[in-house]
Amino acid sequence: MKSLPECEEYRCDTKIVLQENKSKITFLNPNQDKILTIKVDGCVISDNETLRCDYALMPSDEVEIYVELKGSDIVHAVAQLESTIRLLSENPQKIKKLCFVVSTRVPRQTTSIQQLQSQFKKKFNASFRVKNIQDEYDLSTKVGGN
Repeated sequence: MKSLPECEEYRCDTKIVLQENKSKITFLNPNQDKILTIKVDGCVISDNETLRCDYALMPSDEVEIYVELKGSDIVHAVAQLESTIRLLSENPQKIKKLCFVVSTRVPRQTTSIQQLQSQFKKKFNASFRVKNIQDEYDLSTKVGGN
């Protein structure tokens, strides 16, 4: 991932919490691994013209994590994730990516969301999930091998 030191912070906390308005995601880090946390919106990408997600995390060289904390427009959130991956990922097709959208109002698992998930897998080797209000993800179970 492209580097911008003033927007980056290494964290070894057992819980890495990212929050904006009512949306919140907690990354569990029980092994206290060194996780690179990057503030994308307003730091790495600060112009108002470019779509971008809120955060990116690099738990290892094998995986990139992108996070969008959103109101209710899931389609717009997906566009923000896609734009950020294109701008920041060194290899959009090769490196495994996990994308999270945490919104204040999530529609049911509609076919349009399923189609977007399928497209993301093909285009970016990325999985993504949409959760309401808050999400929690254990970095120790998936990072690296899976």
